[in-house]
Amino acid sequence: MTARMRLQPADVGVGLTGQRVRDRLIEDLRNSGIADERVLNAIRTVPRHQFVDEVLASRAYENNALPIGFGQTISQPFVVAKMTEALLRDGPKKVLEVGTGSGYQAAVLAALGLEVFTVERIGELLRTARKRFRGLGLHVRSKHDDGRIGWPEEAPFDAIIVTAAGPALVEALLAQLAPGGVLVAPVGASSGQTLLCLRKQADGGIVQEELGAVVFVPLLSGMTD
Repeated sequence: MTARMRLQPADVGVGLTGQRVRDRLIEDLRNSGIADERVLNAIRTVPRHQFVDEVLASRAYENNALPIGFGQTISQPFVVAKMTEALLRDGPKKVLEVGTGSGYQAAVLAALGLEVFTVERIGELLRTARKRFRGLGLHVRSKHDDGRIGWPEEAPFDAIIVTAAGPALVEALLAQLAPGGVLVAPVGASSGQTLLCLRKQADGGIVQEELGAVVFVPLLSGMTD
């Protein structure tokens, strides 16, 4: 069941944040290889301009990452679409996101009708994301904590998506993945990473697929207010 969002008047206009601009972005994503219409429709629907500072709203539907403060970014729409498409292949229902950031990736997942749990280590970012979820009428469960720990109390998850990069996969997150589940995460050095898609077999074994080169902010431990 698709989540119901309350769109503001600006969301149905034809200006710099309107539907025509979104449609151009969707065509760009489709031409770049994103084929899942569910993903494209979610990105068309979720108002990305509400997840960036007002001064950047006119750039919200560019296919680029944008700064959101605290040394963090809102991911490039193509990367959001690529990760979401990989995550959806096996029909997950319950998803953990590590790294809430602006809240945009979680909103896309919630708009797809998934049960979303998201963890963020930076308190101010999480508080802002929660306001955005409420404003759009999205039900997203969130937690202020060290994302590397995951959310063990709510495990197992059908899928886990990590929106920050570490030099290696975090074993605690793999342990919270249900058999048959998928984990999508960037792995590698700070200068650039490989986006990995891992599927957990019934016997606990892992099948790994590489989805391409990406650049994400680092996955850090600890918490800040």
